[in-house]
Amino acid sequence: MAPRPGQNMSELPLDINLRDPRWDQTTFMGRAKHFFAITNPLNLLLSEEKLQNAQTIVENYRAGILTPGLTEDDLWKAKYNYDSAFHPDTGEKIHLIGRMSAQVPMNMIISGCMLTFYRNISAVVFWQWVNQSFNAVVNYSNRSGDATITHAQLVTAYVSATTGAMVTAVGLKALTKHLPVLVSRFIPFTSVAAANCINIPLMRQREMLLGIPVTDDLGHRLGYSSKAAQLGIFQVVTSRISMAIPAMTIPPLIMNVLEKKDFLKQRPSLLGPLQVGMVGFCLLFATPLCCAFFPQRSSISVNWLEPELRAQIKKQNPSTKVVYFNKGL
Repeated sequence: MAPRPGQNMSELPLDINLRDPRWDQTTFMGRAKHFFAITNPLNLLLSEEKLQNAQTIVENYRAGILTPGLTEDDLWKAKYNYDSAFHPDTGEKIHLIGRMSAQVPMNMIISGCMLTFYRNISAVVFWQWVNQSFNAVVNYSNRSGDATITHAQLVTAYVSATTGAMVTAVGLKALTKHLPVLVSRFIPFTSVAAANCINIPLMRQREMLLGIPVTDDLGHRLGYSSKAAQLGIFQVVTSRISMAIPAMTIPPLIMNVLEKKDFLKQRPSLLGPLQVGMVGFCLLFATPLCCAFFPQRSSISVNWLEPELRAQIKKQNPSTKVVYFNKGL
């Protein structure tokens, strides 16, 4: 790229693509690096001043304005700080607990408590309610596209997912009360998986009804597609259930052995913290690695789109074979 008139050759070039992640998203390792940056819990500690500064740097760069002394590493750091707190389609700031960087600490506490207090029916109901309340915030905050969702739809999604999780948990507990304790330990995971299958599609039902924006390779919007929304939601549900598997299956197996040891029998107060810690360790890796199953900027063949949109794209952009969309998180 030729330098602008008056531009110092040592300055940062203006052709760095900030629309896509820094690492190659066609490879699993590239996506994993991207999501380790996105889900880093330390992002929650960023001050409002740092977030505002990151937003200014990114928006200025996109407008062709260079921040003096800015390096490429500084630019990408600002980009990931910005992405950690602002929605990629709407540009609105996401509530703290709705950010992907809150996934590990919040799920560590919630999942750890669900696994610790699985014997008490009141505790089962309470922690399932807490989990679905948290999930409702996350699913809404990280939805795809810029379509709004009505209060009625939000309430329906929240009540349906919460009820589904509670019914599943209570029903399974009743069915397994005469089975070995180890079986009961897996009830929280089953409930979480069932709730994800309800919560995410309902919270993002407007996307399936109205469609989400699809673009060409350069980011030019070509229209709205419900098919792309369905694919994105399927990918998110798959990732969410997968990231819960290590955190909600490995600790129960370990705790089933440790609880029989004299050390923990004499120190029951350590059971909760130990389980929460193990869940947190699993989530620290499972969250970004499972998010990396699919690219954030996912794609779909033009031939799979709705007939009207497909015809429109082939008429206006006959060379376009694949379109892209933000699948959400």
